[in-house]
Order: sequence, then C-alpha cells, then structure tokens
Amino acid sequence: MSSFNLDVFFHPRNVALIGASSKEGSIGNALVRNLLESRYHDKLYLVNPRGGELDGFPLHKSIDDIDGQVDLAIVAIAPPSVVNTIEQLGKKGCRGAIILSIAMGSGAGSQAEAAAEAAARYNMRLLGPNTIGVLSPAAGLNASFSHVPGLPGDLAMISQSSAIVTSVAEWASHNNVGFSGLVALGDKVDVDIADMLDYFAMDARTRAILLYIENIRDSRKFMTSARAAARAKPVILMKTGRHPQGLAAVASRKSALAGADEVYDAAFERAGLLRVYSLHEIFDAVETLNHLRSLKGTDLAIVTNSNGVGVLAVDHLVEKQGTLAELSPETIETLDQILPAGWSRNNPVYIVTDADTTRYKAALDAVMDDKGVHVVLGMFCPSAIGSSEEAAHSIIDLLAERKKAGKRRIPVFAVRLGGGPSVAKLYENADIAHFETPADAIQGLSYVLRHMKAQDQLMLMPPALGTFQPDYEAARTVIDDALMQGNDCLDAVDVSTLLNAYGLPMAESSAATTAVEAAQLAAPILARYGAAVVKINSPDIRFKSDIGGVVLGLTNTGAVATAAQQVLNRAKDVYPASCIKGVTVHPMIRKPHAIELLFGMMVDEVFGPVMVFGRGGTAVEVIRDKALALPPLDLLSARAMIEKTRVNRRLEGYRDTAPCDKDALAEMLVRMSQMIADFPEIQELDFNPVLADVSGNVIVDARVRVAQTEQHDHPHTRFAIKPYPNEWEQERELKDGSVAFIRPMRPEDEALFPAFFERVTDDDMRLRFFSSARSINHAFIARLTQIDYARSMAFIALDKESGEMIGSVRLMGDANHEKGEYAVMVRSDLKGLGLGWLLMKLILAYAEKDGFAEVEGEVLRSNQTMRQMCEALGFATQMDPDDPDLVHMVFKVPNISEKIANLI
Repeated sequence: MSSFNLDVFFHPRNVALIGASSKEGSIGNALVRNLLESRYHDKLYLVNPRGGELDGFPLHKSIDDIDGQVDLAIVAIAPPSVVNTIEQLGKKGCRGAIILSIAMGSGAGSQAEAAAEAAARYNMRLLGPNTIGVLSPAAGLNASFSHVPGLPGDLAMISQSSAIVTSVAEWASHNNVGFSGLVALGDKVDVDIADMLDYFAMDARTRAILLYIENIRDSRKFMTSARAAARAKPVILMKTGRHPQGLAAVASRKSALAGADEVYDAAFERAGLLRVYSLHEIFDAVETLNHLRSLKGTDLAIVTNSNGVGVLAVDHLVEKQGTLAELSPETIETLDQILPAGWSRNNPVYIVTDADTTRYKAALDAVMDDKGVHVVLGMFCPSAIGSSEEAAHSIIDLLAERKKAGKRRIPVFAVRLGGGPSVAKLYENADIAHFETPADAIQGLSYVLRHMKAQDQLMLMPPALGTFQPDYEAARTVIDDALMQGNDCLDAVDVSTLLNAYGLPMAESSAATTAVEAAQLAAPILARYGAAVVKINSPDIRFKSDIGGVVLGLTNTGAVATAAQQVLNRAKDVYPASCIKGVTVHPMIRKPHAIELLFGMMVDEVFGPVMVFGRGGTAVEVIRDKALALPPLDLLSARAMIEKTRVNRRLEGYRDTAPCDKDALAEMLVRMSQMIADFPEIQELDFNPVLADVSGNVIVDARVRVAQTEQHDHPHTRFAIKPYPNEWEQERELKDGSVAFIRPMRPEDEALFPAFFERVTDDDMRLRFFSSARSINHAFIARLTQIDYARSMAFIALDKESGEMIGSVRLMGDANHEKGEYAVMVRSDLKGLGLGWLLMKLILAYAEKDGFAEVEGEVLRSNQTMRQMCEALGFATQMDPDDPDLVHMVFKVPNISEKIANLI
C-alpha cells in the first residue's frame, strides 16, 4: 500500500489510546503522560475496560463507547486481544493503528498476520507490532513511550530499532536538532521501510532522511522507494550485521566471493543512499544536515591558526574524496595584506600561531569572498591570545555582518578545539555546524558531498550500447536441453554456444568422449594456435584444477591423447561415482602480458542477481579485489564497477604495458547483464580467467549453473531493479505508410531530445509543459529518460528509417501503484498521422497490465485535440476548481479491455 494513509501517524485528527492505565511505571501510563503533554490532549480518547477517569479524562470501557470516528489508535494491550481490537477500530473508521504489543508472532496463522488481515479490510494502516511508536514533533504529538518528545525540525528518522529512535531523539534534544518525524517500525506487519521512505520523500516538511535498518524483505519495493527518495533529498543509512557469523556453507566457490553485507553495500550505492557505520557517524550526519542546508559546489577552504591541525583536516578530506579549493590570486593578495609573513599562502590558510581572533575573522572574511570557495571550515586552537569562545563570536559576528552588507554567503562550519558546552551553545544558537575534531567535521561534510556526487551520477547519460541483438533462440535451446537432461551445470561446449549467442568472447571448445577423439579434435586447433588445452568434462566436478583435471600447453596430438587419458583416469579415481562425459579440447590462449580478470554472477537471497567484477586467477579468494553491482547495468554503471577495483589501475596501462580496452570490458558486463535478465534459469556465472590486454579480451574458462524456475514467463521478477522490458517493443504503421518503432525509454535516449524539441512548435510546447519557454536543460531531460520501470513507464517512438525521435508517452505512477499521471507529445510536423492515438492506447494497455487502477492527466482547456482524443478513449472530464484554464482527465483502467484489448 506504500504511502497510503501514512499521514495519520504524524498529523492525525484525533488519537485513541487502547490500554490506558493509571498504574505508575506501566507503558499504558507512560503513553497517557506523553499524550496529555502533547497538543492532542483535547483530541484524545482513553480506553480501559474498567472505566472511570484518569486525570480528569473519561476512560471509555470499549471502543464502541467513543462518540465519533477514531483517526489514529495506539494499541497497548495483551496480544490475544489485538485482532478483535483492530476489527472494532476498523468499524470506527480508524485510518491507522500503532501496535505496541510484543510476541505476536509472524507469518501465516500468527496473531500479527491476523491483525494485518483485519486492518486491510478497512484500509487501515498498521505500524508494528513490537514498536515504541511515533514522534511527530512538528504536530506536537508523542504517540510513543519515548522519554523525550523530540524537537520540531526538518529531519526524519526511520528505524527498525526502537532503542535507536530514543537514543537519537535524546541526543538531538540536547543538541538543538529537530525532526519532522521519528518512527520505529517494529516487526513491519504492514508499514515497512519503503512505505516510510515514500512518505518522507514527498513530505515538504522533511529535508533529509535518516534510516536505520536491520534487514530488507521486499528488495524491489525497497530499491524503488529508496531511489525515488535519494533523488529528492539526502538519505543517510546505517545497517547492522556487517559481519554475520555462521552463514551456511554453499557448494559454489563463487558464492563465497560476496558476503551479504557487500551486496547490501552495492544496493545502497545503486540507490544513491549514503551509508554510515556507527551511531557516532549518525550524529555527525545529523549535525551537518541540521545546519548545512545546501552547497553550490564542493571546494573547501580551511582557515586555522594551527598548521598541524590544518594538515590533519586535509588528510581526512582526501580520504573522503573531498576537494580542496584553489585560492584565487586576488584572495592571496588580500590575505598578504592582512596576515603576517610566514602564513601559508595556500589552502589551508594557516594564519600563524600567534593569531588572535581579529586576524582569524579577517582571514575568514577574505576567503568567503573567493568565488572558487564553496564552503569554509574554521579551526581556532585556543591560547592566551584568543579563546574558543572568542573564536566562536568572531565567526558569528562575521556571518551577521556579511548578511547585513549583502555580501556573498556560503556555508561555514567550525571545529571547537578546546571549547566546552558554552561554546557549543553559541554555535547552536547561531545555526552553525560545529564538531569536536577535524575528523568529525570532515566526516560530517562528506555526507553532503557524497549526496551531491550521487545526484550528479544519477543525472549522467550513459552512451548507447549499439544495435547488437543476441541470438536468443540459440541460448534458449542450450539452457532447455541441459535442464531436460537433468544437468545443473552446462558443459564447456554449451557454455561456449551460450556466450557466443550474446557476443561474449569465449575461447572455442570441442567435446570428446575418448582420448583418441580428443587428439582428432585437437589437430585443427594445433594448426591454428600451436598448442591446446585438455579439461575434464563432468557436471559433477566443478573445480577441475583441484584434481589435475586441466592440462595446458599441449603441442601435438600425441600429447593431447596422453593428457586426455590421464585426466579421465584421475577423475575416475577421485570421483568414481561421478558422471564423466569425457574431455573438452580448447586452444591454448597465449597472452603473456594479459591481466587475469573475473566476471561473475550469483543470486542473493534478498536482492536477487548480483554481478561481480575483479581480479581473476587461481588466487581470487586471497586477493579479494572485486566490485559488486545489481543488474541491469548500462555502460556507465559497468564502467563505474570496473573503476572501483584495484586492478583498474593495471587496466589503464603502466610502464611499457599498453592500456586495455575498458569500454569493451564494460560492454561485456552489459551483455552479461542482459543475458541474466533474459534467462531466469541462470543461477550462477563464473568467468575466470578472462584475459585482457591491448589486443582484446577473451574468456578462457567459464562455468554456468542453471536451474528450473517458475519465472519463465516473467523473467524479471527476481531482480531488485526491474530491467528494461523488451517485450513492449513493437512496430506500428502510420497513416502515411511510414513505420514507427516504439519501445520503452532508456537513459541514453537523452541524446535524441534536443533534435526532437527543435521540431516542436512554441504552441505545442505550451500545450505539453504549460509554458512555451525552451530552457530545457540536461537535468530536466535526464528525469524524463531515467525511468524506474517498477513504478513508471515511458515509451519513445522512433522513425524506423532515420532513428529520429518522433514522439513519446509516459505514465508516472504514484507510490501506491494505483494512480498514474500520463503525458504524451508528438513532433509538430507529424501530427495527424495517428501516432498520438497509438501512443495513448499503448500507455493505457500498459497501465492495465501493470495493475494501475486509474490514469489521469492535466490538460489545458484550450487543448481541444487532446481533450477529444481522451474522451474518445473513455476518459472522464472534470473541470479544475482552482484553475479555470485546466481540465482534469480521468480514466478508470478496468474499462480498458473492451476498448483496446486487441492492441498487443
């Protein structure tokens, strides 16, 4: 249900407490005290079967005794009574309930599940069970048994741990940090992490989100909500369980390459979340986000009276991949005039140890005038010449003076070297971020810088992959044949066929059942390559080299025959009960300066397919140089994956070794990603080694594990991020005989938009965007082309002959996946050919298939063409009560079948 009705937990019309108690020290009594101290004391219903009154408030004996509708309920009673209570609340029109009760079980047949089923019948949202509750300081609501109510502000906290909520709330109260809401999710029988991310992402009162998680159940729902939230505002995340113990051993060596926490890391990075690893870091993040609203750039200037402290800060900045500002010549000249000889004449600006706070203030003022500086860190070590308190006053006074004079304003934050609580209070009252150490300060700044970097990465346009089309049928045949024969691992010949079908450069392979046949097959290989390799061919022997099942460098047929017989004998001795098909013969690939790489894929139990790239070879587990990413990949994300590894530096070339073609490696990762998306039967890939040098890349050895799956007709369901839905690609003939190729939008389509908009008239721009202005920038187009297919859809129409963009249509779904807002546009010189009609029918067909209940859109009243088309398709027309120039068009999706069922 996502964000549906979640506002009730933070801004309810009234609150009912089921389980109110007068007993001191009880949860029911603590809740009463918190609610009476809130703004809801006059909108409060207390329920206790004994009746009577409590502090002058009547105690209702039952929910039925309440006069009127209940909006939010807090349930603090014994578990056996919870389900019936939820049923009663539903009949009272209750929109949400917080269940504090513990030990309600989980899964089918549990009390928690029964409560969720009862709530669903009334569209009621449940938070918990086993939660401390909700704090909504902005609304003056403490619907919890937290000992502090929290201060109002613009940060939000979502936590799976109640203790984390109370700890953060108390720390924040002592440090003047406010929240729009703090919520402990508990056992998540209904409302989960993704739901709350959707709510706070759209909440205008929330500027940044703090997230504490222990596990994720629905990875696609989480990734969709997390990606949307991270695009809107910073999301700082802490997850426990970084070093899980006692994981079940698995048969595959590949599975050991990626621990569960590494997969979570890959998912968080893909979503644009900023991960921290301790409560201390959480507090640093809160301190920064509470005061540092925004940055126009990433370049930092440091002003200090301690050279050592300045260098220490730079070290931390470099470690966090921050950027030190380069001072302009004008700034250097100004500082020369106000600082003594011996100052650093560089950044950090070392103002010399004998500086007083007047000199400190003047240096800060000069640096803030430098347009190449985007943020300033001030660090003043106290001495007999100047105290920490005086240093704080100098910054506070400077900012006030600059504001009054209308001078350039940029963020300033400070390190309180030697300062106590009184100094911290000065900074707090002045809304200046402050820290105890340079490391803390840089750590805090890094969250803002990382968020900016993540936003930039999200807006990048990946290059087009080209027109390569895999041989899907050949790949399907290989996989189906293996499964029909009961094999879970493809043999070498089938692996070669599969990879070649996707353009992945695999060394050729031939299968032989006897040593004599192996020698015969080796003859042409020896003639071409000069040497051959023999490997055991058995689905039961996964690690061939461990039993001497691989022999290299065979230069004649006799050697091949001998090696083949020896390999067969060894296999039978070590694995007498195994299925031994024979041997495979391969060319001996000689690349003396090649780098051994690893390409792989495993299926994680939470996030589904996870791709691995890194240093290959027999010591891969020892070297442990790898990067993980969630598919699907494009060329940008594949390239980023490569560049995270240490081996990347070798790929770029060194000394007399030429660089490898990293673009070709990235394309291999993308094709591998596509293969995984096309075939849910693929459970594991292990390409090791892949030899890379200046002449190209080749997969020398590969293993593919497959399994029967129920996802044959829906291959994308196992992905945490829904891949490109190629099943919607189609060709349509227009009225003039030309053919339009219509397919889902991809990020690289951004390159097609400028030429398209050049051929759209000002009037058509006004009808589509409600403005004829043409200031359409990269960030705007990126948002049009970067589609989360799990939540929304956009189709682009291309002229089949020229490849030019001729139109598009989109459906932007809400977080509940119930309503979607449509928009359609056709190139102005092609109107009247029926393309707009085709695109609208297509998006409505998609809406039905993807489960939307309603499609709506805002149309200018003067746009008669659009209104007539929508009405012909079955849209209802509603005049906008707030704007007479707008018409609201609404389509009830269940009606679609009769109108356009024959479209696809």
